[in-house]
Amino acid sequence: MVVLKHFGVNVHIFGGFFLFLLWSCGGGAPTEVEDTPPPALRTGAAQTELYLPQLQGKRVGLLVNQTSRIGEQHLVDTLHALGIDITRIFAPEHGFRGEADAGAQIADGRDATTGAPLISLYGDKKKPGPDDLAGLDVVVFDIQDVGARFYTYISTMSYVMEACAENDVPFMVLDRPNPNGHYVDGPVLDPAYSSFVGMHPVPVVHGMTVGEYARMVNGEGWLKNGVQCDLTIIPCANYTHDTPYELPVKPSPNLPNMRAIYLYPSLCFLEPTVASVGRGTNLQFQVVGIPGGSKGDYEFTPEPRPGAQYPKHEGKLCRGYNLTRDDAEDVRRRAKLDLVYLLQMYQAAPDPDAFFTSPAFFDKLAGGPELREMIERGMSGPAIRMTWQEEVEAFRQKRQPYLLYP
Repeated sequence: MVVLKHFGVNVHIFGGFFLFLLWSCGGGAPTEVEDTPPPALRTGAAQTELYLPQLQGKRVGLLVNQTSRIGEQHLVDTLHALGIDITRIFAPEHGFRGEADAGAQIADGRDATTGAPLISLYGDKKKPGPDDLAGLDVVVFDIQDVGARFYTYISTMSYVMEACAENDVPFMVLDRPNPNGHYVDGPVLDPAYSSFVGMHPVPVVHGMTVGEYARMVNGEGWLKNGVQCDLTIIPCANYTHDTPYELPVKPSPNLPNMRAIYLYPSLCFLEPTVASVGRGTNLQFQVVGIPGGSKGDYEFTPEPRPGAQYPKHEGKLCRGYNLTRDDAEDVRRRAKLDLVYLLQMYQAAPDPDAFFTSPAFFDKLAGGPELREMIERGMSGPAIRMTWQEEVEAFRQKRQPYLLYP
């Protein structure tokens, strides 16, 4: 085994490199090689041996939600059973148990298992104050992300990193795979359009795990006033950016399966338009349609349901496309931000001038007004995609020092 120290992370090299060394040093080529399965992927949270010693005897804050699990058990319950002092729990959008609607207010409270105060970081307060961090020795982040700039868990992480830096509290990330980590695509955000649905100058699909993202935020000075937090990453084991990863828990109420997760970066642009992406159905982010739309052969009617109490176009028949006809793996293999759905719905709208129901919010999702303006000018998908290729390549180079995985 060879151990390399890479940005504070031990990288272990086994297998083929060792066999080559043996053969080249006169050991002879092996006559028979057994087919052995690759070692199992392990999340940062699952590797308790790497971080428990750093938490023992300390007052710990946890930034977690329903995806924060080791096997079938919630991280909060696991750490509590191991004697870790869980002093405070912070909850992002959708809440601690992940049951709230998108954009819903989350109330503070107390965790029934540990008795620890539960502090919401969604709604009026997105960043913890000094009182929220008082007495903590470390804050631990363990939330499953989906790799899209506008998915708000990375924004919450950034705000907490900033608060930790300002209050001298170390911050630890238990890393998890990025299911959309195998590609980088989309317009890079203009800092003038920074918001909670896109804080930093990265493409829509940034191709980083939350651990890598935290390293880039810290290293690039993107926190307020350029502060840097005391950051520790517990990396995934046996993971590369090309490793397919089936999420064991849905990351939010309206991303129920892998097809929805793969389609989400492309379909989220339809949220501030007249089109529905299936909220209020059982095919969230897997169907698209418009009341009175002129394209497509699929119809659906949004109705209130858990995770979408007040869905867009409630009770109205929408016409469009059923994307479940595409296998989830086929969507994954495309590895691109696909504008076809956005352009089809724009062309199908009864009144194209009224297609963008909130142009300002669409521009926040896109990271600037250019995408909307190109659509309104009638540019094709390939022509639009060409406009961001140069800045995507520049981003790839900039992020290189922060990557933890091949």
